Amino acid sequence: MAQELKGKVVSNKMEKTAIVEVSRLKKHPIYGKYTKVSKRFKAHAEENIPEGKTVIIQSTRPMSKDKKWKIIKVL
Repeated sequence: MAQELKGKVVSNKMEKTAIVEVSRLKKHPIYGKYTKVSKRFKAHAEENIPEGKTVIIQSTRPMSKDKKWKIIKVL
């Protein structure tokens, strides 16, 4: 089964590609405080998805040098 992540579209300036930022909470090993950590993924999008929309991305075969995800659902 392919991996799925939920994130927010932060850029849609490329053709058929959107940049999706996925955030998660990471616990500090000593102090126990949670900090927000984000990572950006380039995802394949057939139609233009507006910035700020929440989407679900799924891992797929490499489509280019950096693009290894595709958008499967807009929430």
